[in-house]
Amino acid sequence: MNIFVTGASGFIGSAVVAELLAHGHDVTGLARSESAAHRITSAGARAVPGDLGDPASLARAAAEADAVIHLAFHHDFTDYARGAQWDRQAIEAIGDALAGSDRALVVASGLAGIGQGRVLTEDDVVAPDSPRVSEPTLFALADRGIRASAVRLAPTVHGDGDHAFIPKLIADARAAGVSAYPGDGTNRWPAIHRLDAAALFRLAAEQAPSGTVLHGADEEGIPVRTIAEAIGKGLGVPTESVTPEDLAARSGFVGAVFAMDIPASSALTRQRFDWRPSQPGLLADLAQGHYFARAAA
Repeated sequence: MNIFVTGASGFIGSAVVAELLAHGHDVTGLARSESAAHRITSAGARAVPGDLGDPASLARAAAEADAVIHLAFHHDFTDYARGAQWDRQAIEAIGDALAGSDRALVVASGLAGIGQGRVLTEDDVVAPDSPRVSEPTLFALADRGIRASAVRLAPTVHGDGDHAFIPKLIADARAAGVSAYPGDGTNRWPAIHRLDAAALFRLAAEQAPSGTVLHGADEEGIPVRTIAEAIGKGLGVPTESVTPEDLAARSGFVGAVFAMDIPASSALTRQRFDWRPSQPGLLADLAQGHYFARAAA
C-alpha cells in the first residue's frame, strides 16, 4: 500500500515509517519544514509539504493514499485546546478525502484520561467531554465508508531519542537533586517501546476492522515509585515522596499525569492481531543509560 503518515519525522513517526518500509509499503510523510522533509526522504519515503494548521494539505495527500496513519499532534500543554482543535480539523479533513473508499485511517490516541484506578481495556470508551478528541472525531467517520481504528498509546513511549515524559522527569530530578514520586508511588503507568508501537500502527493499517481500538501498552502498569527509583539510580540522586500537588507544581502537566493510576491491558490487541512486543521494557531501557547520557549533555 501507499500509506500517508502525519508526524512522519517525529520520535514515533520515524519508527512507523521504517516499519512500513521494511514490510514492503510505500510511504509518504507530511513535512512542515525542510529539515523534516530531509529526515523523511533520508529514510526512504517521499515527503509532501503540509501542516496540521493547513487541513487542505492533509486532504490532498490522503486522497492519493491507500491508507493514512495520523500521528501528528500539537503538543503545547499550555494550550491543549488548540492542539485538540487542530487534531479534530485534521481528522475531519482526512476523513472527507477518504470517505466512501473503505480505506484505512489509523489515528493515535492516548490511555491517559480514559479512567483511573482499574485496568483499562480496549472496550473502554473515551468520554464525550475528554480534552483529547481524537477518538470521538475518528469514530464519527466510521459510517462514511472509512476503515477507522485508533491506537491508544501509553504515556510512556520510550526508546533512544525520546524527548517526552521520561526526559522531563529526568530533567526535573537533575535540577532538584532528587527523583520524586507522588504519594506512596503505587499508582501505575503502562509503557511501550517505540519500535513495538510502530509495529502496532502497521498492523492496524493492514488489518484492523473499522471501529477497532488497539492498546499500545506492552507493560500493563509499572509502579511510578519504581520508575522514580530507576531515574534516581541513573542520576545518582535519592528518591522521595511528594504530594501530587507538589509534583504537578514541579513538573507541570507531566507531573500531573505521573500521579495518575492508569494500568492498561493489551490482551485483546495481542489476540486479535498476533502482536508480540519484543523490545526492552521501560526499566531495562532506563538501565541502558542513553536517557541519562542525553540529560547530562
